[in-house]
Amino acid sequence: MVWLVLCLMIPVLMHAATGKGSTPAAKSQAAAASAPGDFVGQETCATCHEEAAKGFASNPHTKLAEMHGKSGATCESCHGAGKAHVDGGGDVAKIFNPAKASAKEIDARCLSCHQGQHANFERTAHGENNVSCISCHSVHHSATPEKLLKVEQPKLCFQCHSDTKSQFNMPFHHKVEEGLMKCTDCHDAHGTFNRKNLRASAQMDAVCTKCHSETAGPFTYEHFVVKTEGCTACHFAHGGPNPRLLNRANVNTICLQCHSPSPNFTTGGLPSGPAHNQATQYQACTMCHTSIHGSNTSHVFFNIAQ
Repeated sequence: MVWLVLCLMIPVLMHAATGKGSTPAAKSQAAAASAPGDFVGQETCATCHEEAAKGFASNPHTKLAEMHGKSGATCESCHGAGKAHVDGGGDVAKIFNPAKASAKEIDARCLSCHQGQHANFERTAHGENNVSCISCHSVHHSATPEKLLKVEQPKLCFQCHSDTKSQFNMPFHHKVEEGLMKCTDCHDAHGTFNRKNLRASAQMDAVCTKCHSETAGPFTYEHFVVKTEGCTACHFAHGGPNPRLLNRANVNTICLQCHSPSPNFTTGGLPSGPAHNQATQYQACTMCHTSIHGSNTSHVFFNIAQ
C-alpha cells in the first residue's frame, strides 16, 4: 500500500519541482527571488541610467522605498537583481526589460505588488487581449504622477477606443472631453465583475444614479425596465443626437418599444397599449407621465396621486 502511494506521489512531486502549472505571478516572484548579494542598489543603477533615476525621485515607488528605509520598491524590485547585468558590462540579456517582455510577464511583475487592488485584471478584456500595465502606465515618464499614466484621460482611452471618441462629439454628450468627467468615473480599467468593466453593482442603473441621484429611488412604484435593463434601455451612455441622450428622437417611440398592444401581454400589470392616439399632433407621453423613473404617488408615474 505504501509503495502504491509513493508511486502516485512521484509525478506530483516532479510537477511541483519543474514549476509547471504555476501562475505567471508565481513565476515572476520565483524569478525575482535572488540572494541578497545579487542586488547592487539603485545608486549603482543611476550611474548608467541617470535620466531614469533622476525622474524617479518624485515617483510614488520611490516614496514607498523611503518609507521602508530604501528596501521598498526600487529599480531592482521591477527589473530584478542587477549584479549579473553590471558584471556583464550592461548585458541586456541579464536584466528584466519590460520593453522586450510579453504582456503576461509584465503584468506578473506589477501584480506581484498590486494584486490586492487589481485581483481581477487577468480576466478583464484588457488582460485577456494582452493590454499590459505599461500600455497605459509609464513608471519613468508619466504625465500624471498620481496614477503614472502615459497621457491624461480621456486621450489615453481614446488611443484604443476610437469608436467611443466619436460619440463624445455628438450634440448631446457627457462632459468627458471638457474635463468634467473621466472614463474611470464609470469604468474600472483593471476589471470588475460587470460587463464593460462598469463600476456598478448587480443593479443595472447603479453607475448612473451615483450622479443622477434624483432617479435612484427607492420608489413605491418602480419602473421595472430601469432595474432590469438599466438606463441604456432609453439613453445613450456616451453621447447621441437627441436631448437627454435619448436613443430615439421621439420619446413616444421609446415608450412604445414596451407599451404596445401584443398578444403576449395580459392585464396582470404588464405593459399594454397606450390609452391615447399616438398621432404626431398629440403631446409626448412624458407630458403626463412625468415621474418616468419611478413614483411614490402613482403606479402610472403621474406626479400626483390618481
